[in-house]
This record gives sequence, C-alpha cells and structure tokens, in this order.
Amino acid sequence: MSLAAKPYLQSVSLRPDVDVDTGDYPYGIPAVREMGELRFHPDVTFFVGENGAGKSTVLEAIAMALGFSPEGGTRNFRVATTDSVSSLHESLRLSRSFRKPRDGYFLRAESFFNVATYMDEVGYLEGYGGTSLHQRSHGEAFMALLLHKFKGQGLYLLDEPEAALSPNRQLAALSAIHGLVQSQSQFIIATHSPILLAYPNARILLFDGTGVTEVAYEDTEHYAVTRDFLNHHPRRIAQLLDDQDGALSED
Repeated sequence: MSLAAKPYLQSVSLRPDVDVDTGDYPYGIPAVREMGELRFHPDVTFFVGENGAGKSTVLEAIAMALGFSPEGGTRNFRVATTDSVSSLHESLRLSRSFRKPRDGYFLRAESFFNVATYMDEVGYLEGYGGTSLHQRSHGEAFMALLLHKFKGQGLYLLDEPEAALSPNRQLAALSAIHGLVQSQSQFIIATHSPILLAYPNARILLFDGTGVTEVAYEDTEHYAVTRDFLNHHPRRIAQLLDDQDGALSED
C-alpha cells in the first residue's frame, strides 16, 4: 500500500452549520467548543490533557462518527449497556483518505469488560488469541488485542490503554504499535502515559481551557512531572508528605 493512502483519517472539525450552545454538554468544554480542525499524523496521534478536558469525549465522538459502538470493539460490535453518550458525533465533519482501512477497532478501557463478556457469549475468541479475555489479566487481554486482533492496514482508536498496562507492558505495547504502523496502520490514542507519548514523530494534541494545540513531547506535563519526580523523588515525596502532615495538624 502506498504511503499516500495514509492517514486514513486526515482531520476532524465541527461542521460549520452546528449551532454551539455552551450550556449544552459537551460544548461547554473549552477544548470541544474551540477545537478547530484537528489534523492527524499518518502514524500516531495522541490526545493529552487533564481529566475532564474533553479528549476522551472527542475520541468517542470520532469513533461513533466512523461507525463504531460507544462501548468499543469492531464496527460489528453493537451491544450497548449505557446511553450516556453525547451527540457530538453528529456534529463532526471527517476528512478521510481515498483509501479505506481494512481493519479497525475502538478500545475503551472503562467498557472493555463488556466487550470481553460479549465475546464469551458469542464464542468468538479466535481473533483474541483463542482464550477468553476474562481468563486473562486486564493487561494480558489488551496485549491480546494488539498481538492477535489488530491485523494491520487499520485505523485504531484507543482510550487510555495504559490503564491496563504495567510499565514493561507499555513498552511492549509501543513495540506492537510500531509493528502495526509499519503494516500501514494509523493510531489515535488518548493517554496520560509518558511512555506511550514517547513514540517517535507522533503528533501530540493538548486539550485544555484554550482549545486544542499541538505540543512537543518534552513540553507535555506528563514528561516534565515524571522526569522531575524520578530525578528528585526523595525531595518530592518529602514535600508532598510534609504538606499533608501540615494540613492535618491544622485541622
């Protein structure tokens, strides 16, 4: 496949005819309201930001606009256990490549249990390594996705995959992601992991109170805080515990 076929998903933006009501969820989130046009890297794009900044909300909306279930899984997965999803996907305009991906998956860490249960019920385990995902640890189940379910030439959306992974498994996931990128795959990943964010040449989009901006890896809070803590952990721990002890003594 020609490199020109990627990115499968080139960009996403709010449709110009959308009437944004800032009192209506999720348009009250600054990064959603002011997101402009999000342009995706052909290989890996990361969404970063504090909890509640809108990165998972936007990722979910993109997934739904692409035909995935809000629970996650493949496009064929249609089991829903909640209706608490926003209507943002109806307001998005997607720009896609002329070439469609041959594979695709939307992973939500918080609802992956439901996907695993459905796979057990229907007996479809071949694509997950032949073993029930419930018979594996959360991390092993996610690695089974990367190593067995994801076939390459795909568009994969992952929402906080590090929730299941130890640091060593995050490194293994980076290696698996790179192998899939080499097989003409594209990833869009919402994450807090400084390990995953280190993937070379990735585009990192920061969701905050001003909207969405592209940042360098070394300029992310994830990198800066982790580096500072690892380099000065005795001092940082002492400061944190001293501050806590002081607050308790005042009470």
